[in-house]
Amino acid sequence: MFPLRDNVRLARFPVVTAVLVLANVVAYLLEIRHGGSFFGGPTDSVAVRYGAIPYELTHPADHCALITHRLAAGVYGEAVACQGAASGALGALTGRAPSQPPTALTVITSMFLHGSFLHIFGNMVFLGVFGPTVEDRLGRVRFPAFYLAGGLVALAAQVLADPSSTTPTLGASGAIAAVLGGYVLMAPRARIITLVFIVFFFTIVEVPAVLLLGFWFLEQLYLGTAGLTGPVGGGEGVAYFAHVGGFAFGLLTIGLFAGRTRARRHLPVY
Repeated sequence: MFPLRDNVRLARFPVVTAVLVLANVVAYLLEIRHGGSFFGGPTDSVAVRYGAIPYELTHPADHCALITHRLAAGVYGEAVACQGAASGALGALTGRAPSQPPTALTVITSMFLHGSFLHIFGNMVFLGVFGPTVEDRLGRVRFPAFYLAGGLVALAAQVLADPSSTTPTLGASGAIAAVLGGYVLMAPRARIITLVFIVFFFTIVEVPAVLLLGFWFLEQLYLGTAGLTGPVGGGEGVAYFAHVGGFAFGLLTIGLFAGRTRARRHLPVY
């Protein structure tokens, strides 16, 4: 299922949501500027440099870098190695890691970077559909604070799930998941115009927001939990626990961010 729009009438133009979408698009264009491709995304070196790596966050004194290692006779590949990490198959990174942004800064940069065109396209569609309603409810000051806080909590959830991972975490999906969680409580009666694919055919249906987002959350929870014991459906590399953590954050804190605005009228639907 792919959301297209909701039926909530907004009181004003969603400026902050538009700025966030633009910021993500500009960041994507910048990250592929010196390598990578428009559809394939940035190079691994950019992902390692500006992505949030759980091992670095749980070991502040150690840094990670992309190294070239031998796969077979005459065949070489790239992988991430970290200072102080267990030797493993590749060995720990020795010497000084290449110059890179402070680890704390990657917590922010990682929220605006994406691994491919499909990655950013899907995220921006969800942000464009659900962001305006939450922004309209929270206001233009509280909404970006809620969005960024959701992204931080989502990353923390992913790090807690696998604190020794050396895989860079990229994408706005954790922050957007917080928006989805907030949306469920902000507009419980909303309906989402959704594109549904059935094998080689597709149709457009109107789905209750609670049903659509509830199914999405349960799917993320299942895939994340199943991934703890083994790969499921080829979903390797997807930060499912960031989605779960962000969504839970949105559900639990949207009332705090809304504050006195909760006394306002419900957002009207068409």
